[in-house]
Amino acid sequence: MAALALGLAGTAAIVVPSVTAQANTADLVVDYACTQGIASSGSGTVYLRTNLTVPTTLKVGDPLNVAWNLAYRDATRFGAPTLLPNGGRIYVTGEVNLSDGWQGQLQPVGNVDQAGPMKKGTPLNLPSTISDFAYTTRAGTVTVKPGKLYVDFRPPASEVMVNDDQVEPKINYSAGDWVDVNDRPSGDNDYHLDFHQTNKAGAWAELTFTGTGIEYVAQKDRRGGPVEIWVDNQLSTPPRVDPSKNDDGTLVNDSNVGGQTLWSFTGLEYKQHTITIKNVEDKRTLLDAFRVITGELPGPPPQYRAECTLISAPVAVQVTIGGGTGSSPSPDSSPDASPDTSPDTSASPSGSASPSGSPSASGSPSASATPGGQSPSPSPSASRSPNLSATQNYVVAVLPQGSPSPTATRTVTLTATPTVAQVAVTPQGGAQTGEAPERMAASGVLLIGSGGALLVIGMLSGVAMLRRRAAHAGERS
Repeated sequence: MAALALGLAGTAAIVVPSVTAQANTADLVVDYACTQGIASSGSGTVYLRTNLTVPTTLKVGDPLNVAWNLAYRDATRFGAPTLLPNGGRIYVTGEVNLSDGWQGQLQPVGNVDQAGPMKKGTPLNLPSTISDFAYTTRAGTVTVKPGKLYVDFRPPASEVMVNDDQVEPKINYSAGDWVDVNDRPSGDNDYHLDFHQTNKAGAWAELTFTGTGIEYVAQKDRRGGPVEIWVDNQLSTPPRVDPSKNDDGTLVNDSNVGGQTLWSFTGLEYKQHTITIKNVEDKRTLLDAFRVITGELPGPPPQYRAECTLISAPVAVQVTIGGGTGSSPSPDSSPDASPDTSPDTSASPSGSASPSGSPSASGSPSASATPGGQSPSPSPSASRSPNLSATQNYVVAVLPQGSPSPTATRTVTLTATPTVAQVAVTPQGGAQTGEAPERMAASGVLLIGSGGALLVIGMLSGVAMLRRRAAHAGERS
């Protein structure tokens, strides 16, 4: 909170904003129902209970911060969309619509990592808070209203092995064409020491997976035959692989060399795909495992997005944005630069020459003695100054400092021109504080005439006295 103090002799004027340093806030409880995306891989419909916090009063230049606390309302949960050995990350984006004074939208965002590994449907955690802000550039009133929420999920880069007899995800086989072979020697290096085998032309096996690449893992074996590979119902590149031949086309001399990547394909769009392998000849075809690859994704896949709509009563908050952030009043509210704090010698109501007057803060920071010696109330009062900036809410108060003398009240006069002389004559070298005006005589001629008359009377009186003395002397003789 900014405050401007004006130090005056015997008083202090303090300018204080009438708003508190911490803005008032409104808390909105908003319920949502979420569908699609990771809601479908979880509970189907997921219910959230959220709390949106919005400031209700701001000053220009203060940020308009919105914070959104998130939580599940009940037992429903978002679910992992697929098998995830390394977890993933969930993102939540909100919509906060602004109208009236502003037209626009804030988008509070937040995210939280999910600990792995996870299988499809594993409950996902929500970020506890999402937030966003905007700078306030002008005064006005803005209506803030919460909109939709969007929940996204991004899986990390990973590789997942899908064994030949795995339950989820599950590889499907053409009925009656394959044999499940288990408990293989560890030296053969087969994944989980087992595989599926067929010797029938046209036998097929397929896997539906989600990722950006796929690999076919089986044995290199001189007894093997060619295998045709399809991706999303189209022949792949290359369309065939022969486990009985090396990469240079030469024949393999060994048998039962397991754990080999016979075919690989990457660069697929991250989404659900299907790979199908098919035995081309009546020769030995094995399926040990598929390796599902997920590359680094630039962002959350759109198919995982859940959309949340408000199901509680619509709510809105009005935010009042006051004036600018200036910390001082306008120049008109400042007192004169050279206040005169000398005692006033004007007559008091009792006829004595005691000083009178007291500070007054009514209307402006200035105070002056009351004409005619009438002393105002000794208690100072506070009122809003009309000269302060119109874009700030300030309260002006004049506070006395120290106790007044019982015989004289010190007067603060915010004018540089004294109205009553303090001394009759300015001392030599003293500061100019004002001189009493010269008093005019009643009449110079009258004074001279009076003096002359007194002189003549004195002379006549002297002559009369000499004559009396001479007369007395003659009588004696």
